[in-house]
Amino acid sequence: MGFDHDGETALVTASTSGLGKASATALAADGANVVLCGRDEDRLESAIADVREEAVGDVEGVSADITDPDDIEALVDATVGSFDGLDHLVCSAGGPPSRPFLDTGESDWYDAYDLLVMSVVRAVNAAHPHLAASDAGTVTAITSTTVERPIEGLVLSNAVRRGVIGLVETLAVELAPDVRANAVLPGTFETPRIGSLVEEGVERGDYADYEEGIEAWGSGIPQERVGDPRELGDVIAFLTSDRASYVNGVSLPVDGGVLLE
Repeated sequence: MGFDHDGETALVTASTSGLGKASATALAADGANVVLCGRDEDRLESAIADVREEAVGDVEGVSADITDPDDIEALVDATVGSFDGLDHLVCSAGGPPSRPFLDTGESDWYDAYDLLVMSVVRAVNAAHPHLAASDAGTVTAITSTTVERPIEGLVLSNAVRRGVIGLVETLAVELAPDVRANAVLPGTFETPRIGSLVEEGVERGDYADYEEGIEAWGSGIPQERVGDPRELGDVIAFLTSDRASYVNGVSLPVDGGVLLE
């Protein structure tokens, strides 16, 4: 790939699966030392092994719940302790429950805010001294195209993720020039979540097989397919690299052109 992350250190939250794992893989393959995190230790160990298969840099993992402030502090401390610094923070998080507004309770809103927004706030607070001390400090938040185009039944994602964009735009001003902050807005990618939805569709008889289901999910996308998670990872690798040194405060759709329609 050649984005020159040799010797740098990246922490990727919620990285045992999906787009977080793909981002960690891309950074490790490009030479960065990468720390993964997740709550399930078995999944974490499996993800570490997978990422190491492509890694040029070192790969480690820390068991952590990104909604727990103490865990986030310990995660950053462990990263810095292992690699004597931190250059890149990539904030990923699982999606909140899907439901319409009238079926969403007050506690659901607080939980979603804690998961999607406060996890980034706490991680940036903990990481900032180390990022600012780096010559390459970046924060990159993985959000969703729902911040631009709401999806029916996803009220929590539609509403709460927009707070991350406001946060990133603020960080881009307040932390500059020492730290750049950007966001990516993924569209539909062939993650385990999408894969399980396709398999459920096959079981219901909606699709003849998995391939037909994946193809169906790609219909309506200008690129005529769903994305490969690594394609998102490669964008993360670029945004955190010196080649993107003048890119700051951007919310970049990575969606095959969906938001253009």
